[in-house]
Amino acid sequence: MPYITVGKENSGDIHLYYEDHGAGKPVVLIHGFPLSGASWEKQTKALVDAGHRVVTYDRRGFGKSDRPASGYNYATFAEDLHKLVREIDLHDVTLVGFSMGGGEVARYLGTYGSAGVRQAVFISAIPPFLLKTPDNPAGVEKAVFDDFQQAILADRPLFLTQFFQTFYNADVLRGKLVSEQAIQLSWNVGAGASPIGTYHCVTSWLTDFRKDLARINVPTLVIHGDADRICPLHVTGKLTHEAVKGSRLVVVEGGPHGLNWTHADIVNRALLEFLGPGK
Repeated sequence: MPYITVGKENSGDIHLYYEDHGAGKPVVLIHGFPLSGASWEKQTKALVDAGHRVVTYDRRGFGKSDRPASGYNYATFAEDLHKLVREIDLHDVTLVGFSMGGGEVARYLGTYGSAGVRQAVFISAIPPFLLKTPDNPAGVEKAVFDDFQQAILADRPLFLTQFFQTFYNADVLRGKLVSEQAIQLSWNVGAGASPIGTYHCVTSWLTDFRKDLARINVPTLVIHGDADRICPLHVTGKLTHEAVKGSRLVVVEGGPHGLNWTHADIVNRALLEFLGPGK
């Protein structure tokens, strides 16, 4: 299995697992919390079939990647992504971030610029700024994130069960657009993640990406569900669309946070239309 080395912790190297499929224009898919690159299964096949080269990877602490005790912040996440892009020599790449993966896209472009990047896509993504502050009154109260971290410390498996019910709007969509088995699969992946990384990633969600978004100068697509209970549309997707000049916003009616599974056909259609021919 392919890995890249992105750092070192004490006596051991830190490796990230990635998969690299297909040929054509490269697309990097960056997963959300607390999942892995495998969560893109409904997009990977569609993109490869359309002639794109598709790269997925597991964020440090998640999936098959190593689980260090540090580095769960967006400066490090963006650096990890930058190392992957250089290591496998990607050019003219499209960066696609789902949920907290959208933070990697924003911070990567804000830090490293758009050289070598063709397009950017934000799906159910956390930018611009989730935290409620005097200059961000539509944000979420800090206490909500504190409660998340306390729940993770108290009973991480229970937290994950409750989180994925909200992630998929299971009370409405279970048995229709998402099966109990699909929810369980997500739980299994999340349960296998680093407990330390799971805890500290919540703090990373408070990152302010507004300056990063202002630097984006490549064609940008924003896809967001109007029933997202984790990253509400009016706090995230709409504001990201407004912040990135010339961006396109696709609002998925009834789409929950995990719409890349529940509404995969709509997401894939929007993605393929935006990406254009793969070769």
